[in-house]
Amino acid sequence: MLTRTGKPSGEARLRYLDADLDVIEPGDYVTCAVTGRKIPVQALRYWSVDLQEPYFDAAAAASRMVPGKQG
Repeated sequence: MLTRTGKPSGEARLRYLDADLDVIEPGDYVTCAVTGRKIPVQALRYWSVDLQEPYFDAAAAASRMVPGKQG
């Protein structure tokens, strides 16, 4: 999945796949599309392949799927 080589810092750019991630630009974190919270890349567990965006937790991911309800 993800391995770290070197010491990149800042926000990562990722491509969200069905069961994995592709690193486009290495970094330490991504930003939740719903809450705006920083998510350490190694702790990232929730994302949308269709929308290509990460979520802090299951509640944020679920709220994104309900029209008109954002975290």
